[in-house]
Amino acid sequence: MELGVFSLSLNVKDIHTSKSFYEKLGFKVFDGDISQNWLIMKNKSCIIGLFQGMFEKNILTFNPGWDENATKPDTFTDVRDIQKQLKARGIEIQTEADENTSGPASFVVIDPDGNPILFDQHVDS
Repeated sequence: MELGVFSLSLNVKDIHTSKSFYEKLGFKVFDGDISQNWLIMKNKSCIIGLFQGMFEKNILTFNPGWDENATKPDTFTDVRDIQKQLKARGIEIQTEADENTSGPASFVVIDPDGNPILFDQHVDS
């Protein structure tokens, strides 16, 4: 099972302050729109998302179909196939992807400590 690129999506109080802080750690803006209160920042292969006012908790994020440069690899595991495999392993899906569709989709699971894990596919399989 290929989960795709990993990032941490952070719920931030002030996106400008957070952007400045992470720039001091060597991160650079990779994508996003600060006027919409979201940025994706990278430091080599480390990726974080800064999101102000969009969700309550920090979220572990996997993007099936993307590598660390947001490009589609030659092969990857579709998000619906990952969902099916996790269900078969007894993991409860909090928010499900429609398994009768194709292309972009997402689902969420919650780990034993209450941390949300988002599987978010942006590309066609």
